[in-house]
Amino acid sequence: MNTKVQVLENSQVELLVEVGREIVENAITRSYNAMKSNFNIPGFRKGKVPRHIIEKMYGVEVFFDRAADNIINETFQDAIKENDIDMVAKLRSGDIEVTQMSKENMTYKAKVTVKPDVVLGEYKNQTIEVESSEVTDEEIDSFINQEATKNAREIKVTDRAVQPQDKVTIDFTGFVDGVPFEGGSGEDYALVIGSKTFIPGFEDQLIGKNIGDEVDVNVEFPEDYQSEELKGKPALFKVNIKEIEMTELPEIDDDFAADVSEFDTIAEYKADVKKNLTAKKEEERKIQISNSALDKAIENATFTIPENMIEEEIDRQLGQFSQNMSRQGLSLEQYLSYTGLDMEAFRENFKPQAEKQISGNLVLEQIANAEGFEVTDEEYEKEIEQRASQYKVETDKFRDFISEEYKDLIKGDIKIQKAVELLSETAVVK
Repeated sequence: MNTKVQVLENSQVELLVEVGREIVENAITRSYNAMKSNFNIPGFRKGKVPRHIIEKMYGVEVFFDRAADNIINETFQDAIKENDIDMVAKLRSGDIEVTQMSKENMTYKAKVTVKPDVVLGEYKNQTIEVESSEVTDEEIDSFINQEATKNAREIKVTDRAVQPQDKVTIDFTGFVDGVPFEGGSGEDYALVIGSKTFIPGFEDQLIGKNIGDEVDVNVEFPEDYQSEELKGKPALFKVNIKEIEMTELPEIDDDFAADVSEFDTIAEYKADVKKNLTAKKEEERKIQISNSALDKAIENATFTIPENMIEEEIDRQLGQFSQNMSRQGLSLEQYLSYTGLDMEAFRENFKPQAEKQISGNLVLEQIANAEGFEVTDEEYEKEIEQRASQYKVETDKFRDFISEEYKDLIKGDIKIQKAVELLSETAVVK
């Protein structure tokens, strides 16, 4: 096998591969064996037609396409390794082309996306602004109020009209141009007034109404509404108010503290809440420092992300999103149908995050290289133990199971983490 690499623009190279007679002949023979039962030629049993007869009738090229596919599948990765090409995106349609094939040899070329060059700017001692980890009295009260809400009671109301924050049970039917529309009706629907669950103006028109009232609610669908048929159109909802409930919150006192915590007094409970909130905010602050320092390093660096690399990251994130949806009983197609998005627009939503993820990885990797970070045996073993524990596998079995490529990936992750720590430690925080 002979190979040649030509550098192209936009972080791409063209890989030229030529294979000789032996490889071509072997691939054609295998193609013949796989395809011979497809040919019906008088005088021969099915699957027993000699190869030279088929080639004579259909041309010597009859097995070339399948043979070429086999050759590419079997030689491409070897050619990549032989030339030490850092391929960062899968080949896409049109990236590979057979340029010549005969029984004597075959040549193909592949357009391969490689990791872009990153020129670092200043990345140490960067000034960043991060929120304080100090916990205010308002934050403590907000947390305790949330806990009180979790312990609230729902009380049925019969002696007054609907008020903000009430939960009302309603039947409703929606009409556009006097005709009921799909998805516009419901029975025994529980709606919290002020939750903005329905389109603007709907909930406000129920305030002041009583149980048993039949209410005509006039609204207009927003211009950015997901359904094309309803965008910007006026609608009438006929609503029947069936039940009103109010939320009764517990008193914030010593009894409440004893109910929701291990403490006997509200003062002790507040002190514990402050301690926990402070610890949480300090962890969040550490993350903010590392993220802000990395953002500065990315801003100061110079590089261009190839489009194929972005598409690959979008594919990865989209796959994770699809898995999350499936756990909730939804397919990606169903989700897109409910939200009114097409796949192209949906993929575009992932692009900013994909670009940010790639940018961070590229810059951190280059910083690790610039700093000459190495991975000690102790650091590597610690990471192996952590990952084995994560996958609930014995450490020795995990170590024996993983490939050399995965070992290199682990070491690369450790170096990147060192780069993150360097940015955080040297950042000037305001």
